[in-house]
Parts: sequence; structure tokens; C-alpha cells
Amino acid sequence: MIRRRLWLLAPFILFGPAELAPALDGSPSAALPAAQEWVDEASCQSCHAEQTTDWLNSHHQLAMQPATEETVLGNFDQQSLTSDAETSRFFRRDGGFWINTPGADGKPADYQVAYTFGLEPLQQYLLQLTDGSLQSHGAAWDVPEQRWFHLYDGEAVDHQHRLHWSGAQQNADFMCVECHTTGFQRDYDPVANTYSSQWQAEGVGCQSCHGPASGHLQWAESENKAATAKGFEANLMGTVSEPETCARCHSRRMPLDNGYSHGNQLLDDYLPVILSADLYEVDGKIRDEVFEYGSFQQSRMHAAGVVCSDCHNPHSAELRAPANAVCTQCHNPTGKATRAGIDASGLQAKNYDHPSHHHHAVGSQGSQCVSCHMPGKLYMTNDRRHDHSFTSPNPQQARQLEHSDACLGCHQQAEDQIVAVFGQWYADAQPRDGGYARDLHAVRQGGKGAAQALTRQLERTDLADIRRATLLSELPNYPSAAAQRAVVEALSSSSPQVRHTAAGLLGSLVAPNQQISLLTSLLDDPVRAVRLEAAWQLLQLAAESNVEPQVLRQLISEYEQSQRSMLERAETQLNLAGIYQLTGRLAEVEPALRQALRQDPTFHPARIMLAQWQEQAAGDPAAGMSLLREGTEQYPQDPSLQHAYGLALVRQGEYGQALRALQRAHELAPEQAEYGYVLAVALHGNGQVDAALELLRSQVQAQPTNRRARQALISYLRSAGNQVEADSLLTELAAQNPGDPLLRQSGL
Repeated sequence: MIRRRLWLLAPFILFGPAELAPALDGSPSAALPAAQEWVDEASCQSCHAEQTTDWLNSHHQLAMQPATEETVLGNFDQQSLTSDAETSRFFRRDGGFWINTPGADGKPADYQVAYTFGLEPLQQYLLQLTDGSLQSHGAAWDVPEQRWFHLYDGEAVDHQHRLHWSGAQQNADFMCVECHTTGFQRDYDPVANTYSSQWQAEGVGCQSCHGPASGHLQWAESENKAATAKGFEANLMGTVSEPETCARCHSRRMPLDNGYSHGNQLLDDYLPVILSADLYEVDGKIRDEVFEYGSFQQSRMHAAGVVCSDCHNPHSAELRAPANAVCTQCHNPTGKATRAGIDASGLQAKNYDHPSHHHHAVGSQGSQCVSCHMPGKLYMTNDRRHDHSFTSPNPQQARQLEHSDACLGCHQQAEDQIVAVFGQWYADAQPRDGGYARDLHAVRQGGKGAAQALTRQLERTDLADIRRATLLSELPNYPSAAAQRAVVEALSSSSPQVRHTAAGLLGSLVAPNQQISLLTSLLDDPVRAVRLEAAWQLLQLAAESNVEPQVLRQLISEYEQSQRSMLERAETQLNLAGIYQLTGRLAEVEPALRQALRQDPTFHPARIMLAQWQEQAAGDPAAGMSLLREGTEQYPQDPSLQHAYGLALVRQGEYGQALRALQRAHELAPEQAEYGYVLAVALHGNGQVDAALELLRSQVQAQPTNRRARQALISYLRSAGNQVEADSLLTELAAQNPGDPLLRQSGL
């Protein structure tokens, strides 16, 4: 039986770049039949004139527009742009806007711009292919600077790269259009491999947030006005529903189906990411492109009941008040919140807009609230996004924990002085996160007391759900009876995000028989993401738990249905191949994997699984080996292919070649613990004991929480007669996690 993990769709929303038809057949929105629940957006304007005025010409209204003389901001007068990998030329023809650029085959061709995407500070352009799909080109127009630039310049993005405009990662039908239109429906035909996506209207309109308005029109015309949602499917005025409504687009998340249903919880339709180290800093501030929801969800503002529309006009997307005035709605000398629904118990009556608080000249950049409490970062080259976790500067902690800081960011040449001055200005300043950043840093560094720090935070009752889910995700590095209890208890959390995370961790901390019982009960969870995660985990257990294929099929039917709603994705085809394998539909495994590679040749997990399938299930190891060898030749910089090729060579007894491939994988991705560990085991098995020990030492030093590397190093050291160093490693582990089962096995 091939052991593998199913893939969830990558949670990227890329507003970037594929092959356009030479001419367009008309707007998909014009062809959309008026569904009964949708109404013409103009129907809203007669009763909601003020909101309509705010909305007109807003970024929401103009989020996506047909390419015309009025909407296209870029210079298409025979301009050109050369990145490190390709050259594109922008020109006009037959009244349209065109880009001559390399397509999926690497050959330059002319493609007509179908739609503009965004307004400012950059505008992108969607090209429509002959298969009906919309693709986002990698070139963008810098509106303030009036110049062309490439979103991925310097990253060698050519037609073989995953981020090329012609590839699946730049398919706007799946990645982008949903958040730039109203009533979007992705319509993919898996038989013809074509798109005919439709929408009610371009741009983000009234019904994007409020939902289809036919019931509201009936409510407005009736004499009975008792309905709390005024004829809509959901009331957006609630403190939970409004942020979740905005989060459908203003978060980094993975879709669970084809679009969303108004009135659903967020996790019924999407899976938001947690605060992983690659996406967020240790204190919760944004690192990668994650949008606003994740940072806001962990903020004290969110905990107090503040919602998006308290600061932003939801129709114009502008601030409620200029500059600091939006903050001093609540943070002012009265100490009173701007509305009754906000918990004002944490507010202090103080003039925050005075130099006595911010210590900068009035009107200067340093006197602005956002400069210190919402530091911004540039994404997509020139798009500055402000952090919404509303942290307070703390330069001393920032240096200790190696996270960014507003003070140090502005005064980079005088760090020591800034730390000293900050201590004078705010002598009593203490982190207001309950020690979260310090403890999470200790957990990720694997230092002394790391497990206790993790437990200490998880025992808090005032912890934001997204932070609790993040801390739970660290538990597999610190296995113990306490960790097991924590993850089982989290299955009963009121937060679906916490329950979802806990379900995914059971396999690392709980015995298989107990897992099956706990996961099966979650198949009836009220929130879809939790049910799907439980089904996903049951799939992983199937090979070892002797679950009958037909019974398993019934248990995971919702998961399979979810996958079938996204058949255009290579990730989905890989997941389906795993489902077919584990539920006895073996004849369907290979076709699904080959379809995945047709849809995205750069999705290497499908190539790897296909090679394993050919070797182990189809009994054709030569074919599997050939597939992997071709992959390493075509994509020599991909470490996963090198690693898989090395393992296949080991199974064939070609140890010399295998070592070279495994070494190459480790060189390409030294941060990947799996590659380093496997290489060390291979070196040791090949008699290169010193090399294996040195590699494992470096692994443990770089990743102190890497238990498998530590365990292998201890074992190899003992075999080599070096008991002193082995005991030292166990002592470090005891200081890190005194409840680790490895200590009991070693007699400590």
C-alpha cells in the first residue's frame, strides 16, 4: 500500500498572471441568466442613495471592469517590459488592448486584455484563453509611478515556472474573480476542460456582502417589517457575521467548494490559515501576504467587539474619519467607546493624539497612530498593507525575539539609542499579549521550558481562537500526556478553527483506535471545515484500521463531494487519486494522477505519487523511475523530485546514485527536516558514519524541535560509543519537554 498524505488546495490568492484567445466573444456576465434570488444592483439605489453615492467609483465598485479606454490605466502605446526571464510588449489593435508575451509553450503570441483588475496602487490585466479561462498576467501597471513592472522579477518565472501567467496558479477563475465580482459562479467542464464562469455584476456590489436581494425587496414592499435580517439570508450587523463576511475576501484562505453561501459561517466555505511562522511574525504581525482578517482576529479590538465598519465605511471602503480621528473615536479623553456594542472596560481616558503619548511632532509621520500600531508592508511590489493586530511597539522585545518593530523600522541606524529612549518614555510598558510572543518564540526555538510555555498559553481563557489554534499546531513537537489531553479537549472548543486544527493533530498524539472514535464523532460537526478535516484524517487511518472501502466511502462522502467541486485543480485530482486508492477504486487512480499533470505539469506531488503507483501497485518500477528521472531533468531545481528520485533509487539498490539525489535535495532545501533526516540515514547506512553524525548535529542545532533527527543522532552516537554526547542530547530534551516519551524509553 502506498503511504501518502492527501493535499489540500494551496491557500494562495494570487493577483498575478496565461493564454488568451485572439478575440473575445463578449462578457460572461452578460450571458448570465438572472437567477431568481439575484436582482439588478440598480434596484438598491432608489432606497439607499447615500450608500450608493459612497460606493460609486470606490475600489469595490471598480475591482474588475471590461477593458476599455476609460478603465485601462496602463500605457499600451507600444511599450515593453523585460523581466529576468521574459519580455512582454503592450500595444493597441482593433480598438482593444493587447499583450505580446510568451505563452504556455514559451513562444511569444498576441493576447487581448479582457478585463482590468484593481485600480490603485497597481492595476493588473486578465487575459482570456481559448478554453474560456481568465488568467492574470504577471505584468502590472504602477499607477502612482506610471510605469510597467513585473510582479515576479528576479524569480526566473518563465513558462515552466509555477507562477507563470499561463499556469494554474494564475487562473483567475479559481484564484481571484470571486472577490472582484458579485454573484460569481465558477463553471468548469471537466470533460471538455473548459470554463464558462459567470457573475451577476463586475465589481463588489451590494449583494456581494448582503446576499441575493429578492427577499429584501419583498420585505421592503411588505407591511410586516418584523424580520430581523430584513429579507436577507443573514444579518451583517452582528459582531461575528460582519468580520466573517469581510474575511471571505480579506483573508488568506483555502476554498472548500465552488464559492460561498450567504448565511454560512466562514469555515463552512473556506479554511483560513493560522499564524504559521512563514506567514506571521511571532508577535502576530503580518509577514507574508495574508490580508487583514488573521491579524485582526487576534487583536484586542476584535476581542472588545470592534468590527470592520467601526473604522471603515463599508460602501466606500474609506476610513470613517481622517488620520488619527478614526482611532480617537474610542481612544480619547472620555474613555468611552463610539457605540454601545464595544466593550470599553479596557479603554483609558487619555489624550492619545498628544505628543505626551506618541513623543513625536504633531503632524509628523511618527505622530500617526497607524505608524506605531499598524505598521505596513509592501506586497505585490508597491501595495502597502497595514497590520490589523494593533500591537504596541516594544523595541527591546523585538530585538530579543527577532520580530519587526515600528520604532526600529523607522530608526534603523540607531537601534541601541531607540531601545534606551523607549525605556525612558514608557518605563512601565509591558507586552499586553499575556506573554504570547515570548512563549511562542520559546516553543519554536525549542529552548529550556518550551513545553511548559506551550501549556501555560493553552491554559489561558482569554486567548484569541486563532492564537489557540496556532499554539495547538506546535504540540506534535512536544508529545506528552498533557499534549494529548490538550488536543482532545480542543475538539470540544466552541471555535470551529480550534476544532479543525485539533482534528488534524490527533494522528501525531493519539492512538489510532482512539482517533477513529474521536474523528467519527466529528463527522456530524455543525461546521463543514471540521467535518472535512475529520474525513481527511479517517482516510489516513484507513490503511491501518481495516475499515471496509464501502464503509469508508460513506464516512468521507462529503469530503469527496467537496473535492469534485474543484476538478480543475491538480491538487484535487491528487486528492481524488488517494480517495480512489483507499476506497478500492484502483482503476481510477492513475487517470486522476495523469489528469493532475495535464492540468499543472509543475505540481510535482502528482508526479511523485504516479511514479510510486507505477512502481508499487502497477508493478512497473522502470516506468516509475523514468517518470522521476525526467522530472529531475526538466525541473532540476525542485528538491521534492530529487528526494523522491533518491528514495526510488534506494529501493532499486542504486545506492551511489541515490545518495547523490538525496544530497541534492538537501542542498536545494536545507530547511526541510525530512530531506536532511533521510540523507543522514542513507549516509549512515552506506557506512559514512561521521558524515551522518555531522549532518544530524547540524539538523538538531538548526531545528532543536526536530525530534526525529535528535532520536537518530542519539541512536547513532550510542552505536559509536559516544554515550556522553547522547546523554547531553537527552538532557537538552528533558529541559525542553520533560514529558517526552523518548525520555521514558531512555530510562530518564
